[in-house]
Amino acid sequence: MNKRNTGKRYESLAADYLQGQGLTIMERNYQDRTGEIDLIGRDGTFLVFVEVKYRRDMRSGDPAEAVTPRKQQHIRRTAQYYLYSHRCGDVPCRFDVVSILGEEIRWIRDAF
Repeated sequence: MNKRNTGKRYESLAADYLQGQGLTIMERNYQDRTGEIDLIGRDGTFLVFVEVKYRRDMRSGDPAEAVTPRKQQHIRRTAQYYLYSHRCGDVPCRFDVVSILGEEIRWIRDAF
């Protein structure tokens, strides 16, 4: 399985998990001229931008560690454009990470 297919598989797994926890998924693989966000959803009044990271094992480190400050900056920029282009106004937002290590899923709310 190539990296793109692996990514899609685990993003779908993360989306299913988040929906089971009560988050409503609005967008998957949102892309625009500024970048890409894996999942966008609603959690109560919050608009939630979600980055999904998968690792088979700990040899490459914890998956959440891959959401570096540089990656966070790209996600923020893309989220700003999403808010602007969808006329979201003053909707409260947060940035979450779903870390998948093997079969273990961890949802980190307000990760950055």
